[in-house]
Amino acid sequence: MAYIISVVAQKGGCGKSTVARLVAAEFSRMPGNWDVKIADMDVSQATSFAWMQRRHKNKHTPEIRVEAYQRVEKALADAASLDVMVLDGAPHATAQTLEMSRASDIVVIPTCTAKDDLDPAVNLARELKAKGVPVEKIVFVLSRTGDSDAEVAEARDYLERTNFRVATGSLPERTAFRRASDLGMAMTETAFPSLNERATSCFASIVETLQQPQAETKKTKGKKAA
Repeated sequence: MAYIISVVAQKGGCGKSTVARLVAAEFSRMPGNWDVKIADMDVSQATSFAWMQRRHKNKHTPEIRVEAYQRVEKALADAASLDVMVLDGAPHATAQTLEMSRASDIVVIPTCTAKDDLDPAVNLARELKAKGVPVEKIVFVLSRTGDSDAEVAEARDYLERTNFRVATGSLPERTAFRRASDLGMAMTETAFPSLNERATSCFASIVETLQQPQAETKKTKGKKAA
């Protein structure tokens, strides 16, 4: 049985697919040859699928599989033979988002720092909680942030006052991150160690609820099931 990690958003432009690829890449790089796949649930855009094609063309490793899915049910069925399935959700897909979130071990909600982004993100988290998604599963990620430390701190304080978890650090808007994506790479694969370290720290904070002994047990079960 795989870990299911959903990356969802109420609106586009918040770095949702970029965060999904970060999570997939870091699990793929973990010791033990974890079998990881991204389910691109936004079939109209299929940006993660296109990213995979660029990654394969440029021969980057580790190899990360991406498949476009119309139905969450099919993606979850395919997850049975994996160690990790990252569901890259479509924006505004309320029913799909709820279905994904209920099935997930972690629900990641990326958001920028403007109120126009923070409010929809918080509203989504509250809606998921109201519909039965455990609050401990939900984590905000500050993404595409600017250069103002004060602005990032204010956004973090705003999110933390909602009593949902907020991942450590932030993922800034940087040319190096965009260029990495253009070449089929994740946020931890840029040419700049300081940016890679920021992304790695954020990933570790996202998945900190998955304790290592539990992860090893679940991973072993997944391999046996396969």
